[in-house]
Amino acid sequence: AAAAEKWAVIAAGSAGFYNYRHQADACHAYQIMLKSGVPAENIILMMQDDVAKSSENPFPGQLFNKPGNDSVDVYKGCKVDYAGDIVTAELFMDVLTGNAQKAKGKVLKSTEKDTVFVNFVDHGGPGIVAFPNGPMLHVSDLSKTLKTMQSQKMFSQ
Repeated sequence: AAAAEKWAVIAAGSAGFYNYRHQADACHAYQIMLKSGVPAENIILMMQDDVAKSSENPFPGQLFNKPGNDSVDVYKGCKVDYAGDIVTAELFMDVLTGNAQKAKGKVLKSTEKDTVFVNFVDHGGPGIVAFPNGPMLHVSDLSKTLKTMQSQKMFSQ
């Protein structure tokens, strides 16, 4: 039997330089997952990816999630699997449920033995989670997605 694995799905749900912190925090989470022993091929990162390259960024091609001269560029080595207009609530749900046909890319392929970390960085509100493109993710759809993952035995925790 295969050994239990660790997986991570990380999403930043905003766009634009004024929401800098969301993409910086998502890349920081990516770095933490790597340092925690989650293999890069088991980390799925989705974000608009428009902040590091923004003309407003005083450090082009870099992102920092804390101030100071000793801050680490969290964008360096941060592999974005889904970027731009395709980053939607629907894609997030397809990635989580392992629907490679609809996602057309990397999806969760976890088993009932595995640990799955889901990190969403953005604004939200009562019953909703925002995405940079398309409609918001409503709690009922997120709940249904998590129940689908459970019924498909996609995680132990």
